[in-house]
Amino acid sequence: MYAIVEIAGHQFKVEKDQKVFVNRLQAEEGKKVSFDNVLLLSDGDKVTLGAPAIGGAQVSAKVLKHLKGDKVIVFKKKRRKGYRVKNGHRQSLTEIQIEGITASGAKPAKVEKATAVKKTESKVSVSKAETKASKKEVEASQDLSKMTVAQLKEMAKAKGISGISAMKKADLITALS
Repeated sequence: MYAIVEIAGHQFKVEKDQKVFVNRLQAEEGKKVSFDNVLLLSDGDKVTLGAPAIGGAQVSAKVLKHLKGDKVIVFKKKRRKGYRVKNGHRQSLTEIQIEGITASGAKPAKVEKATAVKKTESKVSVSKAETKASKKEVEASQDLSKMTVAQLKEMAKAKGISGISAMKKADLITALS
């Protein structure tokens, strides 16, 4: 069984017990990490392709150590000009060992947060009139931020607000709200 997974911006083909060098991860050495952006799973003849990722699939790994890669020399030269620049670079890497590939049953963190927000919203009981009024206020404040300063000044003149010539955009928005 193997999987193609996106880790730190790069795609890797991984199998169980495989060691992989990836760009530096923020996890400490010895800690376990999991990656839920699995793009392809293959188990023998059965291949599952994500669009773009497979929901519920997860790859778990253990951070073995942090290290630096080999030095890469960057040399620039312009002939007959006397221009030569030599730079070196060593990429920060993390060595991880793949501990397991889960095809289903794992829930991405993003989905859990969205369901938690929906649950709290359903518990709060507010009358329909209050929600409509609050939505209009939010829409009005968003519309004000999209307007130009000249448009905001015209609205303030129409409402009879004084001292608008010295106000900045943020002040105008608060005065109109």
